[in-house]
Amino acid sequence: MKIILGLILFPVICYFLQAHTQRVKPAAKSKQPNIIFILTDDLGYGDVGVFYQNLRKKKNDRSEPWTATPNLDLLASGGAMLPQHYCAAPVCAPARASLLLGVSQGHSNVRDNQFDKALENNHTLASTLHTVGYTTAAIGKWGLQGDARFDSTGDKWIAHPLNRGFDYYFGYIRHNDGHEHYPKEGKYEHPKEVYENRTNITDKLDKCYTADLWTAVAKKWIIDFKKGNKDNPFFMYLAYETPHAVLELPTIAYPAGGGLKGGLQWLGTPGHFINTASGTIDSWIHPDYANETYDNDKNPATPEVPWPNVNKRYATSVRRIDSEVGDIMQLLKDLRIDDNTLVIFTSDNGPSIESYLPETIAPNFFNSFGPFDGIKRDCWEGGTRMPTIASWPGHIPANRVVQIPSIAYDWMSTCIDAAGFPAPARTDGVSLLPSLTGKGTQRKSSIYIEYSQNQATPNYKEFAPNHQNRKRNQMQVIRFGDTLGVRYDIKSQQDNFEIYNVVEDPQETTNLAGNAGMDVLQHMMKERVLQIRQPNLSAPRPYDNELVAAINKSNTKAGVMWKTYQGNYPWIPDVTTLRAKASGVVGRPSLTVSPVSEGVLFFDGYLKVPEDGAYTFYVSAKAGAFLRIHDSPIVDEDFEYTGGTERRGTIRLMAGLHPFRLYYASKTRENHLLDFKWQGPNINKEQIPENAFYY
Repeated sequence: MKIILGLILFPVICYFLQAHTQRVKPAAKSKQPNIIFILTDDLGYGDVGVFYQNLRKKKNDRSEPWTATPNLDLLASGGAMLPQHYCAAPVCAPARASLLLGVSQGHSNVRDNQFDKALENNHTLASTLHTVGYTTAAIGKWGLQGDARFDSTGDKWIAHPLNRGFDYYFGYIRHNDGHEHYPKEGKYEHPKEVYENRTNITDKLDKCYTADLWTAVAKKWIIDFKKGNKDNPFFMYLAYETPHAVLELPTIAYPAGGGLKGGLQWLGTPGHFINTASGTIDSWIHPDYANETYDNDKNPATPEVPWPNVNKRYATSVRRIDSEVGDIMQLLKDLRIDDNTLVIFTSDNGPSIESYLPETIAPNFFNSFGPFDGIKRDCWEGGTRMPTIASWPGHIPANRVVQIPSIAYDWMSTCIDAAGFPAPARTDGVSLLPSLTGKGTQRKSSIYIEYSQNQATPNYKEFAPNHQNRKRNQMQVIRFGDTLGVRYDIKSQQDNFEIYNVVEDPQETTNLAGNAGMDVLQHMMKERVLQIRQPNLSAPRPYDNELVAAINKSNTKAGVMWKTYQGNYPWIPDVTTLRAKASGVVGRPSLTVSPVSEGVLFFDGYLKVPEDGAYTFYVSAKAGAFLRIHDSPIVDEDFEYTGGTERRGTIRLMAGLHPFRLYYASKTRENHLLDFKWQGPNINKEQIPENAFYY
């Protein structure tokens, strides 16, 4: 029993011990790469050749049709595949919000199905990179601009991309517009609106298939930017809304070649904005699929039948994205910036059953969910495991396969690291550069997902019987190493996790929760999910009012550890990868220890909570501060903080020791201020006493 328990818990213990391992220095600022983040919509893990479709082709089972993505396969062979990479949520709005904010669904302000809700006004992928010298552009689908259902400010589109760190925007602002791929003439719903910055230009977009339009705009923007900014970096968020929603077809074949002189081109003439704005809308099927047949009854003696039209449409849509990625990669080569451009390709969530046509799409025709169970809106691996590729010639070795688990909100830390800076302390992610480049020690990602939706997992025969027709409702996922815990239809915090080794059992068919020793891991998972999230009134959960368990820590001493980090940081940084200038122990957080003229003073220790209950913490700082208790942000005085204003946050805690991290930003030696108070059961608002601090 002890041996079995040790084998189970060893990787989990290693997970926590390695969580704060230091790594090599960040890249020099003078070598900041361009960054292109390509996000597709509802593209499944199994839709990309190198991840799954090539295996189907190799099997050559005529009852199991396959597609191809040659350009994405080429991108992967020249860089890194991340087959253990997760989206932040199994549906688009929360997934994209977590990606852009760099925080998990336990901390994002957009959760569940809150389409069009305003993205929080805080650090974003764009705003952080803009701050450190990047020109930023967002092209394609947004859907996080603000809506009267959630926002009472009265401002129209308060979270427009231009208000969240982007210098340029071209695309669909509203979520629902992204269900249509011909904004002017489409067959699904009207009107749809395409905006360039804040101007509606839809009336000029005759016959513009949006995936082509976004690609042509992206190419034009890159070309124009590099003409006048040869040595300056850019960040582009290229967010396709295909193959999601109405499965409309392009107008004509993809133009020959690619890059500067071939492929898609911006013409800019009203009525003929791009070079594919001709022919007949919703008409062109890729020739590889136009006449394809398959063995529908699994009987080689009977004639094969044509692929259903809706599946030809889906395959064409995916292949079009593949061509567009190849076109952009050729442009980078033509401009001779490919070796200084980090390109990331992924999807927002798993494949969908929606076609918005009379004929629905079934993801099990191509097994778009890959070797997993589940689709979009599922927290099984098929709904959350993404086909993810990263390319950066000369930095990411060719044919690299990264098997370390990671998640979408890691990309903020990764991109900022590539730019030569530490990420904001607010972020929940870690930089993936060590695992991508093979240099340094990779910190462990915190894989956490929560979501609620009242439908059920499809009853596809490809899925395990215990997953078919499984009622979703409240769902939750947490992963430690190779082991993943998942809960469906959660009624209370006491509900057990199903536990799977998703490396050996990617389909999640063998629930290990009942095995000997798993009660310990079950307990750890239940405690951990409360430590890494904060309730949000707009997305209530059955465990929102639970108390966060105290830490069982021996050999503690009175006081708190402090460290100073010298530097002119653009925000309160995550100090994990930084080298401390000075350190020591003090009775309680105080500026008397060693205030730095420019940098961060960091306190790390435990708070001893006297009894169970809700505790409110108050922080006032001169230049900025940030407080985490366990791994939850409680007080944020960083982004656009003017200084001196007291802010507060509440967390429900059990009596005992609770880890905290308090960051204080210093801009000057004068007029320092750090005030740290609490209020709780039988405690009026007061300075936290010295006897409450331990390390």
